[in-house]
Order: sequence, then structure tokens, then C-alpha cells
Amino acid sequence: MLRRYLLRPLWIVLALLFLLEAWLWDHLQPLVARLVALIPLAALKRGIARLVSSLPPWAVLFVFAVPFVLMLPLKFAEVYFLARRQWLLAGAVILLVKLVGVGVTAFIFDVTRDKLMQMAWFRRLYAWVMWARDWAHAQTEPIRQRVRQLAWLLKSRRAGTFLRRLIRLRRRAYRRWA
Repeated sequence: MLRRYLLRPLWIVLALLFLLEAWLWDHLQPLVARLVALIPLAALKRGIARLVSSLPPWAVLFVFAVPFVLMLPLKFAEVYFLARRQWLLAGAVILLVKLVGVGVTAFIFDVTRDKLMQMAWFRRLYAWVMWARDWAHAQTEPIRQRVRQLAWLLKSRRAGTFLRRLIRLRRRAYRRWA
């Protein structure tokens, strides 16, 4: 019981990180699709799609390595800026790499999904990731619901109600720990 109580915050943090990745994926995939549609390299896009359709499913996995290899110099730049204690530049590069990486991966996954789903182990892995996403939502739902309630209470006309609620939550927390 105590072990479970102590591990709960760890699981919630892991679930929040997983949901952050899922949120980035969901919101960057349409954005990347629009950006790719704006790129006047229709021949390149058709060539990538044609290349993927001609490859066997196991070889399509190597297509995912291309963005990681292309972003490797930026990863080295992150480490360089961190070593030089240039936190703002390091943070900017980390954010850029994260956004570009998720966006490009979303684009590549969209192109390669049909081929990848032909492999049984990948279908199982994909099903597990979808299950983990649902699990993360279930783990964080009570917290997200509380945040929504507190945000609702923060509206200007409800400031007094918010303070009373905050005092009540504080008392309840102290009673739990006592």
C-alpha cells in the first residue's frame, strides 16, 4: 500500500510526459501536413511516397532513421550549448529539435503507416502505444479535472469562491498527512 502510494506521483509524471508527446503528435501532424503541402516540391513528395510503396515493410523502418540522422548535428549543438552553459540557446535548440522531430516523424509515419501495419509485431506495438495513451489519459484525468475546476473558479466573479475552495483543499491535504 505504501509503495503504491509512493509510486503514484512517478506514474502520473510519466503519464503526463507521454500525453505531452501525444499532444505534440496530434497537433503537429496536421501542421506538418499543411507545411508539406506548401512546399513546392511535389515531385519530391511523390518520390518519397513512391519509394515507400516500393519497399518491403521491414525496409520502411529504415526510412525513420533518416530524420534522426539529419537532426544529429542539432543534438550535438544542444550538448555544446549545455556544456557552455548557454541555457537559452540550448533550450531553443532542444525545442526546435523536438518540434521538427515530432513533425517529421508524423509526416513519415503518415506515409509509411500502411506498410508498417503489415508487420504483426508493429501492429502489436501500435496497439500497445494506443493502450498506453488511454492509460495516461485515465491516470491524469482526476488532475486535469481539478485544474479545470480551479481555472473555472479563477474567473473574476468567483474569486471568493476560489479562496474558500483553496482553503478547504489545504485543510483536506493537511488532514491526510496528519
